[in-house]
Amino acid sequence: MIVDSAVYRQGTRVVVEDGTHDAHDYPHLRDAAARGGGFVWVGLHEPSQEELGAVADAFSLHPLAVEDAVKAHQRPKLERYGDSLFLVLKTLWYVDEEDAVETGEISIFMGADFVVTVRHGLGSGLAAARESLESDAHVLEHGPAAVVYAVCDRVVDEYVAVVDELQVDVDEVEVSVFSEERTNDAVRIYTLKREIAEVRRAVLPLREPMSRFAAGQVREVGEEAAPFFRDVLDHLARTADEVDSLDTLLSTAFEAHVAQLSLQQNDDMRKISAGAALVVVPTLIAGIYGMNFTHMPELGWTLGYPFALLLMGGVSGLLWWFFRRSGWL
Repeated sequence: MIVDSAVYRQGTRVVVEDGTHDAHDYPHLRDAAARGGGFVWVGLHEPSQEELGAVADAFSLHPLAVEDAVKAHQRPKLERYGDSLFLVLKTLWYVDEEDAVETGEISIFMGADFVVTVRHGLGSGLAAARESLESDAHVLEHGPAAVVYAVCDRVVDEYVAVVDELQVDVDEVEVSVFSEERTNDAVRIYTLKREIAEVRRAVLPLREPMSRFAAGQVREVGEEAAPFFRDVLDHLARTADEVDSLDTLLSTAFEAHVAQLSLQQNDDMRKISAGAALVVVPTLIAGIYGMNFTHMPELGWTLGYPFALLLMGGVSGLLWWFFRRSGWL
């Protein structure tokens, strides 16, 4: 559906007379923007093929890019189609109850006098980005590049928030792995590594488009706008480094968890072996004295039975003391 559309001139949102702001009115809005040297920003959320098709007709969007924007599930990328750019961003948000990173997508069509944003998923609502941008005329006066910057900056800020949440979970895993209690952290470690991989698929491919913007290699982004994208690129690079660091920490934590399990199993085996020895020795003595031979020592001895019991208890006590001293019990 169409969320919002507006014409901007010299860093200010302007009211267009006789503008209904539906899909059929975009040629009128574009003409109004062109007359004043401004641009149009159209925002859509999960549009149908027909809705986006009407917008595509108004702004001459390439059909391949339109198809990608409707279907979503694209890799972050920057492509040029004629006189317009097509940028795809992955949006992320964190669901703490499930240790899950949910993903969405934003497609941006950018021309000399228009920007069309197509959002899929619940993350990164662009209404706040639009309001923030409209309150800063100094940034907005850079034209369509300012909109692309505002969207990218908001998306990357949400990457940072997601990574911060993952950092908390990784710290909890580390504490659990190295605690004295017996824990089963393998499942959570695997879940977090899978979510980190999801973040990596959103963050790493985006560095190339941001690098091109920051270096002034895209003609639609002038040199005066490049510093804004360098700031976004810096945040993106730090986020990528933190993602790699978290992944390494989880790998180390998993190895430590496996080592802990091995130590615990060895400790269990020592305790089982010590317990078995405490049972085997009395059983051995009882077995010997239970054999039905006629000529055996102590069979006619009055103190033979108490002696056998005392021998069993004494040997078992000696073994218990030895195992306790050795740390097996």
